[in-house]
Amino acid sequence: MPSSVMPTPRRRGDGPQSPAAVSTVGLRKSYGGKTVLDGIDLHIPAGTVFALLGPNGAGKTTAVKILSTLITADGGQAQVAGHDVATSPDGVRAAIGVTGQFSAVDGLITGEENMLLMADLHHLPKAEGRRVAAELLERFDLTEAAKKPASTYSGGMKRRLDIAMTLVGSPRIIFLDEPTTGLDPRSRHNMWQIIRELVSDGVTVFLTTQYLEEADELADRIAVLNDGRIAAEGTADELKRLIPGGHVRLRFTDPAAYRSAASALREATPDDEALALQIPSEGSQRELRSLLDWLDAAGVEADELTMHSPDLDDVFFALTGGADRTDKKGEAVR
Repeated sequence: MPSSVMPTPRRRGDGPQSPAAVSTVGLRKSYGGKTVLDGIDLHIPAGTVFALLGPNGAGKTTAVKILSTLITADGGQAQVAGHDVATSPDGVRAAIGVTGQFSAVDGLITGEENMLLMADLHHLPKAEGRRVAAELLERFDLTEAAKKPASTYSGGMKRRLDIAMTLVGSPRIIFLDEPTTGLDPRSRHNMWQIIRELVSDGVTVFLTTQYLEEADELADRIAVLNDGRIAAEGTADELKRLIPGGHVRLRFTDPAAYRSAASALREATPDDEALALQIPSEGSQRELRSLLDWLDAAGVEADELTMHSPDLDDVFFALTGGADRTDKKGEAVR
């Protein structure tokens, strides 16, 4: 298994004119005798989604707490929105919003009152606070429920209200710590759309998640955290290419064509019952063109050609040693 971090090609918002929204060098944190973060280096361009993956206890929430100034690091440096988290915590707090695994919504008051409370905490004038609250409630499709106690909201509605409250202060960077934990599939997909809209508005999103599909859907770059270190970092496609197992599958309906291809393609794994061949492939355009050229030259016609590559589940298991990720309730180590 390759242990090196993948190269980092330029991505959306990543270039010499785009300063990092979040950067860390050698970030360290221990609890008692256990090292949770063991020298973490990150560079997250503004206006992108960055996903931090890791098994329970990997230190994802610890990283968020340090970057949002809730706890201090034991070593290393970190900057958020151009402010050092150790020497300029107020500057960091003024630029960020944080939504944790567990909703900060007060169920005893209405959705609107939750929003107005956040406006007061941000010292907005009363009229502006009401305007901002109304706009955000409408944006997150909560206007009809605004006068109802938040305790009556569904899980998805509470999550939307939670993020709406986070946006009252117009943060440039939002930390979403497992934002879809416990949501049903429809609510999760609605949350994904909200995150995409935030990024389209220029907000940087730092996302921690154990849902690998979530990272695949949303993130410009992904880092896998294991045993306190970044095991690998890259785009979803780059991470998938770290793992062997990619292949092309050819399926035939003509038994003669199948036998001809099977005898000529020595590296292929045959499936006589399905009349299919599995050929190892990295999925490159050159490899695929070569295979198609061979089929044409040999006069062999495959009825179906499909590309298969490892998914993020494969990457996760390979890089974390098969660590259990089924418990979505939280981490053993914060």
